[in-house]
Order: sequence, then C-alpha cells, then structure tokens
Amino acid sequence: MIGLIILVLVVIIAYAVYADRKRRIHGYKLPVNTQQLLSENVPFYNNLDSKGQATFESRIKDFLANTSIRGVGVVVEDLDRILIAAGAIMLIFPFPDWKYNNISEVLLYKGTFNREYSTDGPERNVLGMVGDGAMHREMVLSQPSLRSSFKNPTDGHNTVIHEFAHLIDKADGSTDGIPEYLLSQPHLLPWINLVHKTIKDMRTKERSDIDFYGATNESEFFAVVSEYFFERPDKLKEHHPELYNLLEDMFHPQKV
Repeated sequence: MIGLIILVLVVIIAYAVYADRKRRIHGYKLPVNTQQLLSENVPFYNNLDSKGQATFESRIKDFLANTSIRGVGVVVEDLDRILIAAGAIMLIFPFPDWKYNNISEVLLYKGTFNREYSTDGPERNVLGMVGDGAMHREMVLSQPSLRSSFKNPTDGHNTVIHEFAHLIDKADGSTDGIPEYLLSQPHLLPWINLVHKTIKDMRTKERSDIDFYGATNESEFFAVVSEYFFERPDKLKEHHPELYNLLEDMFHPQKV
C-alpha cells in the first residue's frame, strides 16, 4: 500500500513539473528580432532549411523559458540570450527529446573571473565555467567572450559550446570526458583510447592544432574538441579523421 502511495505521488509530481514546464514555454516570448540575430551571428542556423530553422527557434524558446540568464555587473541584452541559447541547442539539435536538466541559470559577467567566481584578485583568466558545489546548476560566462565566440565562427574557439559540452559530459553523473549519453557501446572504448592517445601526443609533441588546454584532462579535451568540431569540421576531418568520425557519430548520429 505504501509503495502504491509513493508511486502515485511520484506520478503527480512528475506531471506537475511537466505541466509547469509547458506553461512556461507557452508563456515565453522570444525577442521580436530573434531571426535577425540568428541570421547575423549563427552560421549553424543559416545552414538549416526553413523547417530546421523553425525547429531551432522553438528549441531556443524552450531553453530560454526554463533557464534564467542574469547579468552580474552587466545588462543582459537580447543578443546575449540568443547566443547562449543557440550555442546550447547546436550541440543537441539532432536529439529532439534532449533538454539540459542540469542547469537552471546562466550568470553573465562583465569580464574574466577566477575559479572562485570573483572578478577581483589574482588569476582572473576564466572565460566560462560550469558551477559546482554551491554553484550547482549554474553556468558563468564572460559577456565579451560570449560575443566574440560568434564573431569569428571559424577560429575553432567558442566558450558557449565549450561549457555546454561540459554539461553534456556531466549529464551521466561524471564529468570525465566520456559523454555516455552520446556514445553507443561499440564506440565507447575506441573513444577512450583515442582520447588518451591524443592527449599523450599533445603533451609530448611541440605543436598541435588542437588547443593545448585540451591536454589538461579528459573532460577539457572533450570540450575543446567539441569547439573544434562545430567551428572547423573541415580542418578537424583533415588533420584528425578518426577523432572527427567519432565526434560525428556522437553529435550527428542521423542527419536532421
């Protein structure tokens, strides 16, 4: 009997959460210039057909309706909201049912910050970070870095993609560079082996076209090569075909 009561309560709570999410999405209005902002700043959006663009806009609306974006010392503009949401959706666009359930708020800072989220003091060289501990379910981004990430869409660097790749990695409970929700079982071991081999090569060779920050650990490697994959897929495919193919299998298991 107790088990049945618990089951009923779980169902009621789940339905209430679902209904609340639907209510927020229905009530949220995208900026009137959303299409213009996307067209001017997001090549990924421009490469979609009209149906794909409508779906992209709908998923941006879903994300923004359920994720607060708050400025810390800066004014959050429509451009900031659209760029954050676009970077988030680009990574999961082929997965219609995927939602970022491990984030509630994005904090936008006026500049760089340190690992303690402070804009004062030493070691203020952080452009973006997924929060942990007291900052669980929060992401911090530098506003200048957010905007510059989309000004040059082919330089291989995008702070928004980097941080949302961390959230995807984190979704299976461990931020370890092994995004298990994206990796099918046959690709799991090849990915792990390739990550370790590539990091070792990066550390022992004098130069690499992969940002050396990716050699920090497996988690940073996944985030760095995700930037590379979305910004310079042609170059990644040319220089690292095996890595490109595995990332293609992760992010584009089927064409949208």
